[in-house]
Amino acid sequence: MLTFLKSMFEKKQPAKERLPFYDIVCPYCFAKYAPDQVVFRAAHHREDDEDYALQEDELLNRYRDKFGLDAIDDLEAVIDPETIPEESRLYVDNVLAGVTDRYGVVSKRRLCPKCHNELPITAGKAPSNIISIVGASQVGKSVYMTSLIHTLQNTTANHFHAACMPLNAQISRKFRENYEAPLFERGQLLDSTQKEKRQEPFIFQFIFKDSDKAPLILVFFDVAGEGMVDREYLELYAAHVKNSSGILFLVDPLQIRTIRDRVMLRAGDEPGEFTARYDEPREVVITLFENFIGYQQGSKTDIPTAVVLTKSDMLHLIKEDDGEYIKSNSNVFRNFVHKEYLNTAEFENINGEVSRFIEKVDRPFKDALEVYFTNTAYFAVSALGSNPINQKVSGVVTPIRVDEPFIWLMQQLDYIEGRER
Repeated sequence: MLTFLKSMFEKKQPAKERLPFYDIVCPYCFAKYAPDQVVFRAAHHREDDEDYALQEDELLNRYRDKFGLDAIDDLEAVIDPETIPEESRLYVDNVLAGVTDRYGVVSKRRLCPKCHNELPITAGKAPSNIISIVGASQVGKSVYMTSLIHTLQNTTANHFHAACMPLNAQISRKFRENYEAPLFERGQLLDSTQKEKRQEPFIFQFIFKDSDKAPLILVFFDVAGEGMVDREYLELYAAHVKNSSGILFLVDPLQIRTIRDRVMLRAGDEPGEFTARYDEPREVVITLFENFIGYQQGSKTDIPTAVVLTKSDMLHLIKEDDGEYIKSNSNVFRNFVHKEYLNTAEFENINGEVSRFIEKVDRPFKDALEVYFTNTAYFAVSALGSNPINQKVSGVVTPIRVDEPFIWLMQQLDYIEGRER
């Protein structure tokens, strides 16, 4: 069986076929539509034509209100391509990329027809591959997202002949000031995302230097954990998960009662950061089922899902040489760097070990995953390398295996190969 699995992984992956065009998934509101359904922002305004006068964009302001962003008073008009003759429409790589309006002015600013945010240049020309991060409250989604993006930008992208860049300067500035600098430069733990403070998605592009490979568009929707068990709040981004190409399902070992009790017992006088309340991982699976999986074919989802055990450094507190749950020489505690391909020997080791660990400590959660998800793999990561004390990281932030789940998702999406050596 193991030989058969290896042969599957080591099979040479064909180059990803480039289609004439791709459906667009808006990286802001996550609506899905064909490229010819986009609308355009006019490149000018006129006071003598009310169709082209500066005006409020109600759709855009409704979107901004969802995330607590200020409304924008006056903007150029929105042009529906249906009102433009076919000969005045501009196509690039089989994708509608611009229109010439009645005044002979060309507009190339494509907008989502559902929320009127400006779309990435590659939308429709390349797959809209969205990676979503889900998990209950206090699981460390903000910290993991920060550590992952930092690692992708500084090391992983180079290992796979690519570059990882924010979609625009605004995202770059916000990520650096609010996430990366506090954590990696000052060692400050990030505050939990509050449910009432809805975060706009962070959009990054993983662009390969080989132009034959379509870029990956990464959308990290940092949703407050409390929202994951709140039906109304979940509906805000149900389309985000549904239209994802991959899911990072984060599980805090302290969510699992068996582990939490042992860790608390052994933590002693300096327990580090613990929270008073934990949601069970299975509750998140149930909420996902109620809001989107239950409406899929056969009430299952085939979206590749990386089940990620976070805060793996906490497991040092319960390791034993002949450990019932985790051994002292576990792969979980050892960093590994994948370069150019997914090392399947390392993947199989960590996948098998974490899968068996979760089965021992939380069988109901493992059963729920196996019922609703048809393509899962198991990982363990430490976003910081140590458990912070008094909201501060002691020493240098040293992530462990933090990019491995993402690399597996790249392999599942046929962007890279998987092979043993």
